[in-house]
Amino acid sequence: MNPKLCQHLAALTEIRPATTQVCAECVALGDTWVHLRVCQACGHVGCCDDSKNKHATRHFQATQHPVIASAQPGERWLWCFVDEAFAEY
Repeated sequence: MNPKLCQHLAALTEIRPATTQVCAECVALGDTWVHLRVCQACGHVGCCDDSKNKHATRHFQATQHPVIASAQPGERWLWCFVDEAFAEY
């Protein structure tokens, strides 16, 4: 990682991959999602902000886990909610 990144992104030593390719909260509600995001603190997979339920953001609001990664094939980026910082890896 680039040392000029925010402290949350710079602290990551490995990227957690998605353990599932569904948003479990959306499935439970009978809803669909647009893209998936993976919490880098605990591995929670939630839907993106373009999705109706915004479960990845709601997870951050509930837990304060700061960094998510895209779970989309071919995308390699991170987002820090706290510092509103973006990084590709």
